[in-house]
Formats: sequence, C-alpha cells, structure tokens
Amino acid sequence: MLKQLLQFNKSRNEKRFGSARGPLGATVIPEKAHNIPRELISRNAIRVIDQLLDAGYEAYLVGGGVRDLLLGGKPKDFDVATSATPEQLRGIFRNARIIGKRFQIVHVRFGREIIEVTTFRDNHAVADDHQQAKQSEHGVLLRDNVYGNLKTDAERRDFTVNALYYNPRSRELLEFSTGLEDLNDRVIRIVGDPQTRYREDPVRLLRAVRFAAKLGFTIEPVTEAPIREHADYLTHIPPARLFEEVLKLFMSGSATATINLLREYHLFKYLFPDTDFCMENGREPDRAMVMNAAANTDKRIRQGKKVTPAFIYAAFLWPALRASMRHLAKEQNLPTQEAMQRAAQGIISQQLAYTSIPKRFLIPMREIWSLQLRLPRRQGQRAFTLLEHPRFRAAYDFLLLREESGENCQGLGDWWTRFQADSQARDQMVDELSQPQAANPAAVRRPKRRRPRRSGSNPPSSTD
Repeated sequence: MLKQLLQFNKSRNEKRFGSARGPLGATVIPEKAHNIPRELISRNAIRVIDQLLDAGYEAYLVGGGVRDLLLGGKPKDFDVATSATPEQLRGIFRNARIIGKRFQIVHVRFGREIIEVTTFRDNHAVADDHQQAKQSEHGVLLRDNVYGNLKTDAERRDFTVNALYYNPRSRELLEFSTGLEDLNDRVIRIVGDPQTRYREDPVRLLRAVRFAAKLGFTIEPVTEAPIREHADYLTHIPPARLFEEVLKLFMSGSATATINLLREYHLFKYLFPDTDFCMENGREPDRAMVMNAAANTDKRIRQGKKVTPAFIYAAFLWPALRASMRHLAKEQNLPTQEAMQRAAQGIISQQLAYTSIPKRFLIPMREIWSLQLRLPRRQGQRAFTLLEHPRFRAAYDFLLLREESGENCQGLGDWWTRFQADSQARDQMVDELSQPQAANPAAVRRPKRRRPRRSGSNPPSSTD
C-alpha cells in the first residue's frame, strides 16, 4: 500500500484527481492514491468520527493508527482528533470520560476498547491564562490545553509520520508536512525546532527512540542531534509518567532494539540508573540478563503471550540486586535471606526516584526475587508446596532466564523442568536429593557418643 502511495505525485494528482489543496492549506490525498483499507479501522473509531461529523464538528483519525495503516500494519489503537472540546465531547458521548490535567483527553469506552479523542491543539504561547498553559522553570509544559484548528494541531504533533489525518467518511488523507515522504525514507523527523520541542516535553526524547526501534526507522540528523546533549531533561518528568513510558518502550515487541538505542543516546540511565551502571561496569551475566529479558519479552509478545511489568522490572533490577547482596554479605556478614531483603529495599527505593512502580507490580516483583532463594530448597514437601505457589511459574521462568544469562545455578532449572513434566517421578526425585549425602561417608552424621558413667552411679539396665 505504501509503495502505491509513494508513487503518487502531488502535481500530477491535481490534474488526475482534482485539487490537491484542502482545509487550511492541507494536501489532500484521495483514496485512489493511498488505498487505506477501511475494514482494518476500528468500527468504534469510525462510529465516534461519524457522530462528531453529524454533530457539526470536524473529526479525523490521526497518529499511529494512520501511520501503521499506511505501512501495511494492523493498528491496535485508534486515536481521533476533533474540533470539539472535552466538555462538548462528554455531552455527545455518554460513555466518555475526561482524563488528565496537563493535557486533557477524552476516553470513549466501548466495552474493553477505548477510543482516545483529543481536541485540536494550538501553540501554548497564545494561551489566555495559566489554566490553559503553564510551564515549569525548566521550560517543561505543565499544562497544555490551548485549543486551535486542524493546521495548528498538525504543528503541535510530535513527529511528521504521526501528523497525518484520515477522514473515514470522505476517505481522504490530509497532510501538512513531510509525513508521507518520511514514511518512504523510513525517517523519524520531529515537527518544529527540536531543542524547543524536547524542552517542552522531554518524553519526546523517548518517543523518538521508541518509534525508531518499533518501526526500524532512523532518526533524522537534526532531530537526533540534541538527544544525547539533553538526555538529562528526563529528570524533569515525574516518575509516574516515566513508568507509563517504560511500559510503552518495553512492551511493544521491540524491547531489544529499544534498549540498544536508549543506551546509545544515553537515555537508559535516566530510567534504570543502577541497571545501566551494572551493564557498563558489572559482569557479563549482568548485561546478558537485561538483554535476554528484553528478547524474551519480544518473543512472548510475538507469540501473543502475556507479559507483566513485574517480570520486566524484576529482570532489569536483578543485576543491581545481586551486586548489593554481595556487598552486604561481605561488608556486614549477613545471611543470604537478610542480605536480599535489605538489598531489595535499597534498590527499589533508588528506582522509585526515577520511575514509579505501582504496588500491584511491586509485590509480585519482590516475590519473584524471594522465590529464587526457595527454589534450591526442595527436600521433603518443600518442592510440592512451592509448585503450588501462585508466583511459581514466573519464578521458574526467571530461574531459566538467569541460567541462560550465564549464572551458575547448578542445574536447578533442569531439575524443576523435569519435576513439572513428570508427576510420577516427583517422589523419587525428591528422595534422590538426599542420596549423595548418604553415599559420602564424610557427610553421614556420626552417632552421638554415650557420656562416661559417673563414679558411684549404677550402670544402665537392659530395660532403660
């Protein structure tokens, strides 16, 4: 589809299909040129747009949904841009909810599907008061709710490939910048001045990397130039917002490429500073653990399997946890269990200063860690009890990941694999754990010697 679209010549199009100029100077690409498959668009997204158009507002499909359709993909999410304000949207859709203070958007819910609807934005410089737009002392936009028109909205989009607007009713595609050309060249290009746009919202630094990794695109030189220099802008973003960005970075199926780019542009250390330090200065299994976790996440997503942030965070922070445990065991002579508890508390506290971790993920993450100390303890009923633990499967997968990364776990992963696979042999496997000790004379417990009989005391009788 993209190949057909890129053969479209705008000057020739004016002669073949009519005028190529649309509202506010937009270039109009008709259906014959772009061939966007309407059947791949969410019915609920089309329904939202139709209701807005019928109510007298402008409305378009915009962003990653349009981009992915042009690239021949099947989008998972569909966003809508409209001239209606959030309050007007809530009046049109009974199932709508306004969310966000910094940047108000409206979620229109249809069962499990949410259509995200935003009002056309304008430059924050034209704001009337702080209720519409507000910046921090560092220039970061704390509030950005200045409404405009279609053209000003296109100028406020982050990257050109995300600034394409599609009208499902007329089936026309509107372009204000170089989005189609950049899709052809496989380039990520920021809209506007990079220095200004990154300062306004430093998350755009991460978004540039995320789109480059996800799409396999390169970052255009002018867009790329300030990234390393201004990576520290991320320190101005609240940890809660960075947590949401971490999920997008590592749960979209391109975690491996994303980590490589984040480290290349010096961004990773502002998300996982302890992990970045261990990858730079630690042991080879430390680096392998993080990269294998990323590759494993990508594989599971491609297979349609579930991925939880708790597992990703557990794997990414594991190298730092191990390093801290070794230090505590050596310096304070702590037992392993206590060393892990103290190390976990310290590592988590440091991480929360960069990206928040909701309790619903924090608790299972710590359980995955603590179970690593229980997995070697298999004697008696322990193995059977552990098998029933709700986090056993995640802990087992984590153990395999450790072994894959070069940790010496003394064949523990293979033992648990066989223990799960063959229920008939479980009793025998547990019994065999004590046999090597019995075969080793040095390991056999010697019987206690009878204490010498005190003088004057009676010898024990045979009935004693």
